[in-house]
Amino acid sequence: MKAIADTGLLVAFGNRNDAYHDWAIHLARRVVEPLLTCEAVLAEATFHLRDAALVLQFVQKGLVQPSFTLADHTARIAELATRYEDRSPDLADLCLIRMSELHPKHAVITTDLADFRIYKRNRREVIPLIHPPGM
Repeated sequence: MKAIADTGLLVAFGNRNDAYHDWAIHLARRVVEPLLTCEAVLAEATFHLRDAALVLQFVQKGLVQPSFTLADHTARIAELATRYEDRSPDLADLCLIRMSELHPKHAVITTDLADFRIYKRNRREVIPLIHPPGM
């Protein structure tokens, strides 16, 4: 599976009490190569899980791979921030939108459908999403 991981997946995977934990575990079993992500997502996951060592294990064990350098995309991220300022996007969301533009064959795995159903890549393209059933 080629995909981009958002914070919700990592939090659900790492927290047995999360409503989407079983979904995240099932999805992780299908991962044969690391899911792409960004450092902003890793920082958010660390904040929510309150466990940096656990989030680093996700990287070390090959669940996710940071593959985005913010400095290389600052101008585009700023454009996206302006475009979606009414939604108050966080840096992780903006980076994931940009990553979706850079990796058009990768879906974004998220639990944040309220925002990701609105966000578009390349200004008009729907971002393919993988999310828990029933959302």
